[in-house]
Amino acid sequence: MNLTLRHDADAIVRASIQAVLPDEAIRRALAEFRPGPGRTLLVAAGKAAWQMAKAAVDTLGQVDGGVVVTKYDHVKGAIPGVDCYEAGHPVPDNGSFFATARALELVQGLTADDTVLFLLSGGGSALFEQPFVSGEELQDITRQLLACGADIVEMNTIRKRLSRVKGGRFAQACAPAKVFAVVLSDILGDPLDMIASGPACPDASTCRQALAIAEKYDLNLSGEARRLLTVETPKTLDNVTTRITGSVRELCAAAAVQCRALGYEPVLLTDQLCCEAREAGSFLASVLRTHAGDGRRLAFLAGGETVVHLTGKGLGGRNQELALAAAPGIAGLNAAVFSVGSDGTDGPTDAAGGYVDGDTNAALQAAGLDVFEVLKQNDAYHALKEVDGLLVTGPTGTNVNDVAVALLRT
Repeated sequence: MNLTLRHDADAIVRASIQAVLPDEAIRRALAEFRPGPGRTLLVAAGKAAWQMAKAAVDTLGQVDGGVVVTKYDHVKGAIPGVDCYEAGHPVPDNGSFFATARALELVQGLTADDTVLFLLSGGGSALFEQPFVSGEELQDITRQLLACGADIVEMNTIRKRLSRVKGGRFAQACAPAKVFAVVLSDILGDPLDMIASGPACPDASTCRQALAIAEKYDLNLSGEARRLLTVETPKTLDNVTTRITGSVRELCAAAAVQCRALGYEPVLLTDQLCCEAREAGSFLASVLRTHAGDGRRLAFLAGGETVVHLTGKGLGGRNQELALAAAPGIAGLNAAVFSVGSDGTDGPTDAAGGYVDGDTNAALQAAGLDVFEVLKQNDAYHALKEVDGLLVTGPTGTNVNDVAVALLRT
């Protein structure tokens, strides 16, 4: 391993994530918060829910009740007046259903004088869920969507029609109370109706689109689930005010600042990366090969969210696959490619992402591992672990997509 490049990569990861933590973003958003004369209730859902809720209560002083639902191991302590729950991601589980039921109970019977502060972050589609179909069927449909390579917009178009809270239905449940929604965006372009499947936003997608997605991926649906795809979601909501805070653009900008501080010339390739993870890794490797003789220290940045098609039964995530796919292309170069999820998790693993450099391919071969065979099995986690290529941050409390960086030293 090139220890200089790895040190730089770790510094860039730390600085990038630090810059998009939700604490200050929540304080900024709440400067505009004007609760009504009645009760103020808090509901927070998503991977960053605990941190967002903690910042909100610290800022407001108190709330009259609340529910937080976040990913397992993401609750970091008690929050006064708020019940905190942990649940499954990326597949919803009984924890998701129970916590969401508690949130729906909390907002029952509200009046026009009451206010619901709704804090939403990525991962909410799985964590904040109360399905019309059975929990088992919803889990199966979610797994089908994950395995077939459907992107986040396609997944949410299906899921919101099977849910009692998605697609604006949670805001309907709060009426006539006012809903002040603060959204930490994890989807490219910040489409409010798609972030966590838009529980407090009118739905722009249509039944026709949902049915087309089901046909495109040949989803195995029960008759009831298929019927629900034909039931239209709310198209207008008059009780919601929304503020978007945080995005992948800020994540990329923070990475660029740290790259420059380390002596690299940053080049933003895109903040809307949305291709296959292994294709993105191969592309970044080709960019490094093109510039290897330039005599400059360069950092190429790409923010967004790639996808993985499952062809094997290994362990990994999209960021780990992206990094591993770059290893053969940069073999022998004084270069590195790494990719990290801002939430600190990548797939069903304890890693946030992966790192490779010009020495990685040889190290893998020495361990008897072939990158292309590993990728066929979707087993990037174990391969990268073998060569100390995992990036492990632990839960970060934020979630604004991923950032991939390709470093080139002279």
